[in-house]
Amino acid sequence: MEKQGPDEQAEVVDPPPPKRNWRDSKIVDKSIWFRMGSGCFKLKFNPIVTIAAIVCIIAFVIYCILDDEASDHFSTAKYWISVKFTWLYIGSQDIWAVVIIAIYFSKYGNMKLGKDDEKPEYSDGSWFAMLFACGVGVGLFFFGVAEPVWHYVGPNRYTRDKYMPDNELAQVAMNVTFFHWGIHGWIVYVIIGMILGFLAFRKDMPMTMKSCFYPLIGDRIYGWMGDLIDILSIITTLFGVCTSLGLGTIQVNRGLNYMNENIEMSITNQIIIIWCITAVATISVITGVGVGIRRLSEICFGLGMVIMMMVAFLDDIWYVLNLYCQSIGYYFQYILQLGFHCDAFELLDVGSYGAADRGRAYDDLEGDGPKTWMDGWTIFYWGWWISWSPFVGMFIAKISKGRTLRQFINGSLTAPMIYSFMWLTVFGGSGIRMERLASQENLCCHNFANLDIFTSKPENMTLLKKLYNPPFTDSNNFLCGMSVKGATDETREYTSLKCNPCSMKLISERFTDDLKTLSDSELEALVNTLKKDEAWMGKYPSKENKTVSRLSCMKSEEMWFALVSSYKDMGGFLRVLSLAGIILYFVTSSDSGSLVIDIMSANGDQEPPIPQRVFWALVEGATATALLTAGGSKALGALQTASVVAGLPYTIIMCFVTVALWRALAMEAGDIDPYGNDFSVLLVDPLTKLKPKLWLEFLLNIVMAPHTIYKVVVRHKLGGIATGIMAAICWVSFIVLMILEIAGQYSSLAVEGLYSLAWVFYLSFVTIVTVVRAQIRGKYKISGNPIEDFFAAMFLYPSVMIQLNRVSKKYGIAPLMPDDPNRVRERKSDTTSKV
Repeated sequence: MEKQGPDEQAEVVDPPPPKRNWRDSKIVDKSIWFRMGSGCFKLKFNPIVTIAAIVCIIAFVIYCILDDEASDHFSTAKYWISVKFTWLYIGSQDIWAVVIIAIYFSKYGNMKLGKDDEKPEYSDGSWFAMLFACGVGVGLFFFGVAEPVWHYVGPNRYTRDKYMPDNELAQVAMNVTFFHWGIHGWIVYVIIGMILGFLAFRKDMPMTMKSCFYPLIGDRIYGWMGDLIDILSIITTLFGVCTSLGLGTIQVNRGLNYMNENIEMSITNQIIIIWCITAVATISVITGVGVGIRRLSEICFGLGMVIMMMVAFLDDIWYVLNLYCQSIGYYFQYILQLGFHCDAFELLDVGSYGAADRGRAYDDLEGDGPKTWMDGWTIFYWGWWISWSPFVGMFIAKISKGRTLRQFINGSLTAPMIYSFMWLTVFGGSGIRMERLASQENLCCHNFANLDIFTSKPENMTLLKKLYNPPFTDSNNFLCGMSVKGATDETREYTSLKCNPCSMKLISERFTDDLKTLSDSELEALVNTLKKDEAWMGKYPSKENKTVSRLSCMKSEEMWFALVSSYKDMGGFLRVLSLAGIILYFVTSSDSGSLVIDIMSANGDQEPPIPQRVFWALVEGATATALLTAGGSKALGALQTASVVAGLPYTIIMCFVTVALWRALAMEAGDIDPYGNDFSVLLVDPLTKLKPKLWLEFLLNIVMAPHTIYKVVVRHKLGGIATGIMAAICWVSFIVLMILEIAGQYSSLAVEGLYSLAWVFYLSFVTIVTVVRAQIRGKYKISGNPIEDFFAAMFLYPSVMIQLNRVSKKYGIAPLMPDDPNRVRERKSDTTSKV
């Protein structure tokens, strides 16, 4: 110990309290409640969260209905996110995956979601069926055939390579699909489910999203910040379920139309479907998880298994087995490459592409793949998975009590991933095989819109005869598309677009008569005949006793039924099973979504009152109905895109949740002392506490941060005056340069690029603050790490200034868990003490 001068007084730092395990703490629920009634008519919910969520939902739905461009606005926002924040989506998913893998192989994997002696509530089969039905069951019906086919036909960075062998392109299509439904997709559900299950069943905390932040901010979750998180979670969950319910009814309607042409594709039929699903879901949610949701999930899973096995055997079982084994190998070989790929070059402006004459296989300047591919696929998926994480994660947590973390990861990540890959191999692989057979049969896509236009009015029949006469040897044919120039009948000019050889072949076979010799009724009959012509529609009886369809000619919701219908004698049976499975999967998504929303609105009460369950189930149906009736699929699309856009703030939330998860496990294991020293003011205190003095200190430090740094380093002898001066120089330079940059926008003396130097100075200032905070933590034995210090200084430096200023002789330090009722009061250092 260094010698003290006669007039010097040593600063006394008391030793931390004895190290205790977090199990000793008792966490008290301080949520706001509204209670009324009793028995079956009881109401019990958080009034702030519930009312605010309902108001936001109503306002947003009205906006989507009234504004025809709402979908375009959100699509623009989503594309902007893909250009600016693809790195964040991609990188964060990778980090979360690493954290979960680390937990799996660490000692934390033996911890339970519950007390040490508690056993699982459900069998492994029922548990897996429920989490799978809640998580992705519906999506696999919709994308199971469509996604691999779309990746196979493009456009994307793989189909642009004209020298890529077709077999390799087919395998790449499967690999990209696996990537979207593999580890990176399920990981968000695992993180939310794990931390909620851990805190709810092991620490007796309310099962609601704000509880995830307790290991970081303690009792501050019972304020506006926690309520805001729950409100956002309710809104994104309801929007996700509603859009799936609304858009899913279109697929159900399509399936019914496949089975019976008299059942039209109409809004009326789709509304009937919505309320049939809502009615069954309401009954299911009333009966609870153990009866309704559980049994429906088991039936859904069983139906899915039957359909999958039948298609595997009906198609080519040996091909399916080969493809499954091969695709898993490709997935693990390319997972790092795909997992970090951001389409960096594709997202550049057109002027940043390479020269057209550098020997490429093609000579256009559109880049090596569409700029919108990442936005339409990977970013869409990541945003969708993340926006659904409160809903699915909480539901998985609710049914996982009594399982170890390792068992939880196996059941909610490993098993679903293996099963999803099997599903995608059977249906996606069969779809790609059918697409290739169809191309060999010269089946192609045709546009009937022109035929409908010409036969809709008598005068258009004359125009049809005028435009179209044999012999039909010209590849420019209006049946394949047509451009129109001119505003009036006198000036209007029609130009037929080019047909591909496949289309020309069919046209020459079917149009053999001079159209001028046909009457209007005969011409209309010819058009109607074409609409029922299977070869013209892209279908052809192949040699394999099945109907081959060109799936890429169809909409995504049609591809599934086209595939299962192709197995001739068994096609009708598979259509019925598929329709039943899709409807039941929608029911399980709806009922589990209603239950989760009610739990969040009821402050995490896992058995919310029945009237509230009914209310939220009906709200889902009413929301989907209102959007579909007033705005059609475009309004539903706006809601869906908005949910994906909400994935951006939720990505940031998820990063904090991941840190909270690791800290909770470390405190439970005793690796972090939850009652050790900490700053007496948390980073969020100026934003959450009603203390004007704290607010004033926060506002002053926005501009006076360098002065605070100077005081701290001098008081604690952490680098001398030079550190404070450097912090002041960096901060003042940042402010001055940013002012000049903004002023330059309105002046002829502008100097372009000043902002770049300004941000260099700001990052230098952040680095100085990071170093000082790390030194203070080391001196006072405060837990933390340099990464936390850096991000705290980056985004909340005024709060960091308050923390550093109050770690002094006047304010002292506080225990790490200030919410523990047994904690020691904040103590002031005794300035008269001697060493």
